[in-house]
Amino acid sequence: MTPLGYSPSAASPRGAWDAPVAPGPVDATVTVPGSKSLTNRELVLAAIADGPGTLHAPLHSDDSARMIDALRALGVGIEEIDTDSPFGPDLLVTPPSSFAGGTTVDCGQAGTVMRFVAPVAGFARGDVHVTAHESALHRPMGAMIRALRDVGVDIDDGGHWALPFSVRGHGHVRGGEVEIDASQSSQFVSGLLLAAPRFDVGLRLRHVGSRLPSVPHIDMTVEALAHRAVHVERPAPGEWIVPAGPVRAKDVAIEPDLSNASPFLAAAMVTGGSVTVTGWPLHSTQPGALLVDILAEMGARVSRRGGALTVAAGDGGILGVDLDLSAAGELAPTLFGLAAFADGPTTLHGIGHIRGHETDRIAALVGNLRSLGGEAHEMEDGIRIVPRPLTGGEWKAHHDHRLATTGALIGLRVPGVHIDDIGTTAKTLPQFAALWHAMLGTDPDATD
Repeated sequence: MTPLGYSPSAASPRGAWDAPVAPGPVDATVTVPGSKSLTNRELVLAAIADGPGTLHAPLHSDDSARMIDALRALGVGIEEIDTDSPFGPDLLVTPPSSFAGGTTVDCGQAGTVMRFVAPVAGFARGDVHVTAHESALHRPMGAMIRALRDVGVDIDDGGHWALPFSVRGHGHVRGGEVEIDASQSSQFVSGLLLAAPRFDVGLRLRHVGSRLPSVPHIDMTVEALAHRAVHVERPAPGEWIVPAGPVRAKDVAIEPDLSNASPFLAAAMVTGGSVTVTGWPLHSTQPGALLVDILAEMGARVSRRGGALTVAAGDGGILGVDLDLSAAGELAPTLFGLAAFADGPTTLHGIGHIRGHETDRIAALVGNLRSLGGEAHEMEDGIRIVPRPLTGGEWKAHHDHRLATTGALIGLRVPGVHIDDIGTTAKTLPQFAALWHAMLGTDPDATD
């Protein structure tokens, strides 16, 4: 296999991008940067810990930059430490003696920032104004605002139950028992659990909604707390108890982002080739870990060796399947792209909550595929894809990184797919375009 060559500064270009067609079956080894979900969780935990700690191999992207800026605005010291990593420096995080008020936090398009920083803002001494990019102001926050008020956080949202709002920080958060409907986002639960050890009396949290999406992300939060000596009890499904107490300062290594690896692994199946992703953990709470079984179910040959995962096209092509993705909705766009080339219809369900992500992902995926001559149907809780011959055309990213990478995946087999803004991939994978061309062995200047 051919290892990828790339520069740490090789950020994806902004604006329109012609998706390159694969010249043949891919045969590549890919290294992706750190997990966004783990990076932003560990940044928050390091910020409220009982001493300084270093994050090794963190993700450097738009979302992580927003988290770093938010925590710095609250008085957290975050210093870059040079390393030989191609993806950027390590981070030394020093918690403040007290969190600062009189500041503004701009969440950009990062759901983790708006849901994780709002509880921490309650520890500030003074007002913290929380806002976001205009394209993200629609993202659900009402349940989080209600829960924060229930644990004693003073929030002025102007009666809108949405961003922007102001947290009137009093230097501490009472905590206690609270119920929350987290049907729209598991980040509501994670945000509360992350801050809970610093609440005066801890937290007893109970989910009361009809469904709880992305449970692996909550497991990730609980595991990250456990690594810092905070034991979260689970007396019943959908219930968590976090005791008040210190969060241990630690040096933490961030795993590669397994969901960001998904379009590269899927490329092996779309082109009839083979892709290896390095640094694949033996155990992970990332939803992307489910790709091992999902891609095998869709017809791939999947193997692990020496800390790497290899996906190769199977003899039977891509299989149409029925998948419950309630635990891994972030994989839906990539699997949608695979399903467009399957041997029969595919149904992806359990993903109604992805309508509230950067865009309505269900509507956007369906609309994009139809614009290329494909057939897909919206369901209340998912999508049904019926493979059809596709033609080139515009693929709209809708300010959504995973929409952009799905367009690139489809473009491997369909000439003339034009993604309107490949720069949206900077949200979680700034080097996407360079890595994609390197995987294909193509010249980026030939198609950009």
